[in-house]
Amino acid sequence: MVTAIHRRVAALQRGEDPTMIGKVHSGWVVAGDVQILPGYCLLLPDPVVEHLNDMEVHARDHFLRDMAHIGDLLLQVTDADRINYEILGNLEPALHAHLIPRHSAEPAETRTKPIWLHDWESARKFDPAIDRSWADMLRQALQVSHS
Repeated sequence: MVTAIHRRVAALQRGEDPTMIGKVHSGWVVAGDVQILPGYCLLLPDPVVEHLNDMEVHARDHFLRDMAHIGDLLLQVTDADRINYEILGNLEPALHAHLIPRHSAEPAETRTKPIWLHDWESARKFDPAIDRSWADMLRQALQVSHS
């Protein structure tokens, strides 16, 4: 089955995804198409697999380490209080991890709720100009940490 994740990874491999932040050992870091909260990113494995449990043990370790490392860097570049990590695969049955910076300054009515209960319809789309600051800082931090 070809999913949106498969298509996006293929676009990343061709250098055709404007949300691309960088390449890591296990795959690609991309900005979320919708910036429900500033700095929202995804980690997409390359090659794409359906489930985390479909990965060989070493590949799984790299994916999870990369996910945590990206979270460390997001804490720095977004000044978030914490990072929420989610691997769901319910809508797109291909492995991908959501990394969501959370801030104490979020509105009280959404601060403690799962990100999926936020208003996605009115959320701003990723914009390379608006999101340049955090995206460039994350890109640079990834390059430094993987060199």
